Amino acid sequence: MPEPEKKSAWAQIGQYASLGVALPAATVTGYFIGVLLDHWLGTDFLYIVFLLLGIVAGFVEMYRVVSRNSG
Repeated sequence: MPEPEKKSAWAQIGQYASLGVALPAATVTGYFIGVLLDHWLGTDFLYIVFLLLGIVAGFVEMYRVVSRNSG
């Protein structure tokens, strides 16, 4: 079985650096979707639900990047 091609160090650094943007972006996006839905539906709890979903989505993406690069 051929060994998978190794990525350069700069490509790996770029992928890990993108996590610095992806995690907060997912969190903020989830929060604002929740706030908009709260405003539209007249509720006051959806922002928390979507904030947590955004945090989970950010961590899932972090896990995917780390597991893809670890081997």
